[in-house]
Parts: sequence; C-alpha cells; structure tokens
Amino acid sequence: MRIVQNISAALAAHGLIQRGGLVFGDGDVAPDGPAGRPARSVLLVGQAGAAPWPHFQRWREAQPASPDNPLDSWSREVIGAVALVFGARAVSPSDKPYLPFQQWAMRAEGLRPSPLGILMHPEYGLWHAYRGALLFEVELQFGEVRKQSHLCDLCVGKPCLKSCPVDAYSEAGFAYEQCLGHVRGPSGGACRTQGCRDRNACHYGTAYRYPDDVQAFHMKSYAGL
Repeated sequence: MRIVQNISAALAAHGLIQRGGLVFGDGDVAPDGPAGRPARSVLLVGQAGAAPWPHFQRWREAQPASPDNPLDSWSREVIGAVALVFGARAVSPSDKPYLPFQQWAMRAEGLRPSPLGILMHPEYGLWHAYRGALLFEVELQFGEVRKQSHLCDLCVGKPCLKSCPVDAYSEAGFAYEQCLGHVRGPSGGACRTQGCRDRNACHYGTAYRYPDDVQAFHMKSYAGL
C-alpha cells in the first residue's frame, strides 16, 4: 500500500486522485507494462469535481501554442511524469486501440453507469472523470472494493432523462447527432456555456459540480467549436 499512498501524494500536487485499482486475473487480457511484459496491476487516475482545473489552466497559459486537445495533453504529461518516478507505464482513455477504462473503473470502485452512461459515484455523483492509468508489472495491494449503493436505483423521477431540450438521452440510448446539432445550433447557447442540461439535472454530488467555465470548455471540445 505504500507505493499507492506515495502515488496519491504525487497526483495531489496536480489536483488529481487515484481512483482505485485492480490486479489482473488469469482471465484478463492485460495490456503491456513498462518493460513490455503483461501488466499485473492497474491504478486508475482521475479527478473529483474540478480540482485539477487551476493546475491545468496554469499549464495551458505557459504553453507557447495551445495543443489540439489541451486537457488530454496535460493529463498525459502529468501522469506520464508520475509513471516515470514509480516505474509504471502511463496510458490514456484516448489511446488507440482503446483500453477498457470503464470496465476497469467498475471493478476498481464498484460503480455502475447512470442513464447518461457516466458512472454514478456515491459521493461525486456524475462530477468526476478518469484521466489515465498506471500499469505495473508487479502486483500492488489495493483495499477491498466496498459494495456501493447505486444512486440511480434510488432516483424515482430520473430528471437526467427529462431536462434536455432535444431529448438526446432516453431509455433507448444517446441520440448523438441530435445532441450535437442542438449544441452547435442557434438554440444551444445555454448548453454551450453551462453544460449538459441532463447532467446538471442530477441532484447527486452537486458539491462537486463543475463550474460553468469548466463545463463550457468541455462542451466546446465535444462540439468541436
């Protein structure tokens, strides 16, 4: 557990947190670790609320030119530097071929998806994210995964399925083109500046809700604006 604690301290300097981990079993197809052998452990790295935002903004302002995907670039740089210190391989959710980050997260933290597809966290609600992971070729010791109450099962009204102006989310899934067309269009100003209406309608984890400028940044990236 000592290495996990030390990694947590290193991540905290950037507003990031370790989001649990797991040891790969015999039935898992494990990605390669730092030396090219199959990894034995994965430690997930992410955020709760907008804690990394000031760190990211300072980094962004110091860049001579803004990269195409600045938050992804910042995450890779920070998590990559931590990986070098602790002898791990850093990977990102945007790496191709895509790695099963959501499945890892569900196993590591005992979470389940919300109707919006975002994993529902018992404390953070929908206001959290996974920014990367550290792969090790040794078995790390993680605490036992506690069984979590799935807050969506306790929510009767499901406001997250009733607040979108174009009903992009429903029991049938996510109408991507419908959502994108609205966000980019003349009626999508509130979504562009204040974030997804459905996500904001959820009443869990509101203490961690991203500020409007953070939500606007993510919506701009999503819509390619």
